[in-house]
Amino acid sequence: MKYRITHLTQYGYSTATPVCHNLVHLTPRQTARQRCRDFVLEISPDPAHVTSRQDYFGNQSSYFSIHQSHAGLCVTARSFVTLLPVDLPDADKSPGWESIRDELSSVRAPEWLDAYQFAFDSPCVKSSAELAEYASESFLPQRPILQAVADLNRRIHQDFRYDPQATSVTTPVQEVFQHRHGVCQDFAHVAIGCLRSLGLAARYVSGYLRTLPPPGQARMVGADASHAWFAVYAGSSGWVDLDPTNQLLVDTDHITLAWGRDYSDVAPVRGVFVGAGTHSVTVSVDVLPEDE
Repeated sequence: MKYRITHLTQYGYSTATPVCHNLVHLTPRQTARQRCRDFVLEISPDPAHVTSRQDYFGNQSSYFSIHQSHAGLCVTARSFVTLLPVDLPDADKSPGWESIRDELSSVRAPEWLDAYQFAFDSPCVKSSAELAEYASESFLPQRPILQAVADLNRRIHQDFRYDPQATSVTTPVQEVFQHRHGVCQDFAHVAIGCLRSLGLAARYVSGYLRTLPPPGQARMVGADASHAWFAVYAGSSGWVDLDPTNQLLVDTDHITLAWGRDYSDVAPVRGVFVGAGTHSVTVSVDVLPEDE
């Protein structure tokens, strides 16, 4: 699949602000199955400084600052991405999950060491006995890891209600788990917390989801989603991505922006501004196959 993607973020300020600083993760990641052929970042008003670098996790990030009075900020990311289908491993033949857990803490091969850093608590995701107990319903003794994680993905989709008004980006995972509602970010955090509570490695993935209109209806520009899901490390099968919000194994409708320990590592747009007023933010995403 070849996509062209437009991600528009607009901030409005109740009073003009003289300066702001922002960090963005909006460049689609280069992976074995995904290639970003072109990327353009447009910022209005014109920033005083713009720099780009690769962060600790290998994501491309950009920093910019605006040093002039402004009442609004518009950040537009335009991407052209080629995506190959996922070659999904046979879940029934994947290793027992306990063997993956044990090898994470003992094998010193580079790929295992890289995965092991995602087995620990992070700012937004804390392990707990409560999360381990919930996960254990799926992670039966000696069950193949990909069977178990697919069942966990199904149960989160079934047990948690999608409610964009219920949480914010700062809502703790324990609160999400207790009330059983939230958004894609929250469901990814719950899954990651469950897996880490069992000693497994899981990471947070930020990206886009291509949506399809109901039959007979035209697609709406800007109606696609800035999305999030999780990936689990499965040994010889590598990292496997799952989407609990939609109960899916990630494939060609998901475009990866960045990954890290949790949302705090890879927020699409984050920043600070000087001023005493309030602000509003609107986001629209358009994921369009190039042949349309």
